[in-house]
Amino acid sequence: MGIITLIGLAMIVFALVLMVQAVQGRSASTRGLASLLLVAGIVIAILSRSFLVVPAGNVGVVFNAFSGVKQRELEEGLNFVLPIVESVTLFTVREQSITFAEDAGADSNDIEALSQEGLQIDIDATVRFEIDDTEAASIYQNIGQGYVTKLVTPQVRSVIRNSVANYKAAEVISTRRSELETEIETELSTALAKSSITLIEVLLRDVRIPESISVAIERKQAAEQEVEIEENLRLQAQIAAQRVVTEAEGLRDAAIARAEGEAQALRLKGEAIRDNPEIIQLEIAEKLAPTINTIMLPTESNMLLDMKSILNKP
Repeated sequence: MGIITLIGLAMIVFALVLMVQAVQGRSASTRGLASLLLVAGIVIAILSRSFLVVPAGNVGVVFNAFSGVKQRELEEGLNFVLPIVESVTLFTVREQSITFAEDAGADSNDIEALSQEGLQIDIDATVRFEIDDTEAASIYQNIGQGYVTKLVTPQVRSVIRNSVANYKAAEVISTRRSELETEIETELSTALAKSSITLIEVLLRDVRIPESISVAIERKQAAEQEVEIEENLRLQAQIAAQRVVTEAEGLRDAAIARAEGEAQALRLKGEAIRDNPEIIQLEIAEKLAPTINTIMLPTESNMLLDMKSILNKP
């Protein structure tokens, strides 16, 4: 109740008191003042109910006693309504969230779902959403103010359970968790949009499976890692062996190439000697060059003289 309304009611009460006194004292002037105050108080009280301030982050849904719910919402700030005939219900258009957790209470406890193989999975989740500020009247008319309890909460539980049923327990807690989260967001967004509620985000805060299954999954993963390590070692050994073979083949090819080169050199050298016999004399001279004790005389028979034996003759 606003201050203006209180002022109007106070004026009405004061006017009634003056009217009683005027009747008892039979004073016409007092009776006139009381009547004036009574009318003014009634007018102020009625007018005070005609103005309504909608707080920030809210819209007002108007219910008219004659025409029902108006489809146009009242925006933030000062608004005019018909007193007595119309009443206003406020709806928040700010972001809202629901957390489903083990210790969140009876209405928002964690979500129990079954995996593809029938194992129980407990999920803690947070859902962020908001209502369409232009559809508050429709929500009020079709669902009411309790749309979170009546609509959002059941839809979240239903979608999460249906989505989890498409995955194996090991996938939910490891490799396909982000994929599950995306699937839940898509399905839930579609379901809530039908009731003019916009989904912002779904967060899977914790996913729990039976401890025995968790231990079995860990053992399986450890075994798979050991197999992977052994496979890597085997591949490394194969690579090392292949490297040795490649090096051996390289050495073999190099030796073959070297032998072929030497053979080719000898062949060319033989052809050169056959075509140019004086090459032999040149090679002999090169070998004798450091200590020349023999000379070659240019004759048809290529005569060689032993200079040492000649010089040592008496």
